[in-house]
Amino acid sequence: QNSNVENLPPHVLRLVYKEVSALAADPPEGIKIYPSEEDITELHTSIEGPEGTPFAGGIFRMRLVLGKDFPAVPPKGYFLTKIFHPNVGHKGEICVNVLKRDWKAELGLRHVLLTIKCLLIHPNPESALNEEAGRLLLEDYAEYESRARLLTEIHAMGGLGGTSGAPQDPNDGPQPKKHAGDPTKRAGPRKKKADKKRALRRL
Repeated sequence: QNSNVENLPPHVLRLVYKEVSALAADPPEGIKIYPSEEDITELHTSIEGPEGTPFAGGIFRMRLVLGKDFPAVPPKGYFLTKIFHPNVGHKGEICVNVLKRDWKAELGLRHVLLTIKCLLIHPNPESALNEEAGRLLLEDYAEYESRARLLTEIHAMGGLGGTSGAPQDPNDGPQPKKHAGDPTKRAGPRKKKADKKRALRRL
């Protein structure tokens, strides 16, 4: 996805930078902000699953993407951590009125983040993107809660949800020397040299 930094007018970028800096310095409770110096138009955040919900104990990574028409047009929100929730689609897209018809340019990013956190407490089955989650929420809450809790335990607990994933260690994974095959053949030249040395010592 291309950055919108070059598409946004300087005064909007200044406002965004100011708000993101304020959010990072004083984030809403249970929310962390990870600003990117390279691209201020894509804001990575994490939200703690609120107590009393099937998401409690989980850390859910999320990103807000500011389009070229921001703030006239609301940012798009996506969960990066898998979650079973009526208002979150299978690709992580978030359906919430503040990101659609209720948006006003002056609302700001803090309001967006708080609204998404509220959505974890009060899902809205009427605007469901995940129809199965919406149906279970209305018809079989125990099953909905059980599914949501299971996905939270698998994907959002143990620190996995809150980290962006460490870069893979080049030493991880199979190394050439560990590949199957006859080890004596691979160590051939060295072994012969060692045998030669031993033979010389004996002389």
